[in-house]
Amino acid sequence: MPTRRTPHPDWVITRRRDLGQRIGDLRRTAGLSQDDLADRIGMERRSIQRYESGERDPRFSELLLVAEALAVDVTELMK
Repeated sequence: MPTRRTPHPDWVITRRRDLGQRIGDLRRTAGLSQDDLADRIGMERRSIQRYESGERDPRFSELLLVAEALAVDVTELMK
């Protein structure tokens, strides 16, 4: 994937971290480990770690899978 020419603004990075925190909170509330969540959606655990740490943005289709696995609406992830 090509590197961005300009870095993301701070507010984007903050929102990405917030999303990751929300995914982690909902995952723990559901009683799932990162491995469990990764298995449910057919991904590697490292991807879940990167989402939760705010290191990586999930694609929309991946957000849909995460929401389904956590039994929440995708808008619940974006709060």
